[in-house]
This record gives sequence, structure tokens and C-alpha cells, in this order.
Amino acid sequence: MSDALTLDAITKGYNPGKPSEVQVLRGASLSVRVGEVVALVAPSGAGKSTLLHIGGLLDTPDSGRVLLAGREMGGLSDRARTEARRGDVGFIYQFHHLLPEFTALENVVIPQLANGTAPAAARARAMELLEMVGVGPRASHRPAALSGGEQQRVAFCRALANGPGLLLADEPTGNLDPATSDQVFAALMALVRGTGMAALIATHNLELAARMDRIVRLDQGRVV
Repeated sequence: MSDALTLDAITKGYNPGKPSEVQVLRGASLSVRVGEVVALVAPSGAGKSTLLHIGGLLDTPDSGRVLLAGREMGGLSDRARTEARRGDVGFIYQFHHLLPEFTALENVVIPQLANGTAPAAARARAMELLEMVGVGPRASHRPAALSGGEQQRVAFCRALANGPGLLLADEPTGNLDPATSDQVFAALMALVRGTGMAALIATHNLELAARMDRIVRLDQGRVV
């Protein structure tokens, strides 16, 4: 089985040469196979978000290699990195970040239009995803009219709208109460399993982590 994401000896620090210098990642290496769901567990401030941002091409490492589906990302132009990020990677955050002036359906349609999908096909794909997570009847509602759990499920659909091969999620249920978190996580897993994509999910919740295929930990800047 091939790797959807490979991080090889990634280092990353901030404020180099200054008294406030912080070395966050110290040679972190990690692979996520196609179809695999991996939990990334670490305390707050240990570098989980930094690792996800580097893996998703939102940030660049000081050293080390990032490969998406076996393709080296380090030598790409900014435009090529943007295209790879938009088409190959889906992001989910603790807060949904939906566009408040658009409906749930429109929030899932918009990234597809930006990726060149025809409007009719984008609407059909968006509706299919919303139905899969049980938010289909609420498709015409704006985010303010949705519950927290519904908003996050719409965010999941938006992240998967362009059919990425890799999903990166940073505490995707961290802003929800335990009962809603469990329901929303089940919806996320159903989406991921249904598409066969790879997923790297950062979480503090060890119970949720135990429901994934594998758990890795970030300790002192390295993946263990």
C-alpha cells in the first residue's frame, strides 16, 4: 500500500538566533498510507499544528522532505504548491470557519467552483456529501442557523468536496460537547472510510484516537 503523506526528518523553529528562539520540530518523520486513519496525540504546544501545516503545505520546514503521494513538494513554485494543496489536501480545524453569508450547500460548492468544477456537478457533489453526514435537510440554512455539530459536519464536507487524497484535521471535535463530539467524529470516520482517503487527525481525546487505525505521539519534536 502506497503512502499518501511522507514527512521525512522535518525540523522547524521560530525566532532563530534570538532569546525567544523555539525549536518545535526536531527531525519528525511520519508516513500515512492510503486508506489509513492515523491519530496524532500530543500536549498543547508540542507542535501538532505545525506538523499538520507543514504536511498540508501551509508552512515550509527548515529542513527535511514533504512528499504527497510520493511526489516531492520541496522544489515546487508557490503556484504549484497552492494547486497541490487545493486539489490534494483537505483541512479541518477545531472551529468550522464557514462563510457566514452563504448556505451550508454553498459553503461546500464554493471550493469546487474554485477548482474548476461545473456548477451543476458541484451542487450535486455538495448535496451528496451533506446527505452522507445527515445535514442534507439543512442544506439551505446559513451557518448561524445550524448547531455546532451541524456546522462542523458541513466543514467536513467542504474539506472533502474536491476529493483530496489526504485529510488533515486539527482537533476537529475539540470545540464540541462529548455527546456531539462522538456523533460528529462518527460522521467524519464514515466520510473518510467511504472515500478511501488517508487521514491524519490531531486530537487530545484518547477515546477517539483509539478508534483510528494507529496512534502516533509527538514528543520533544519527534514522532514516536
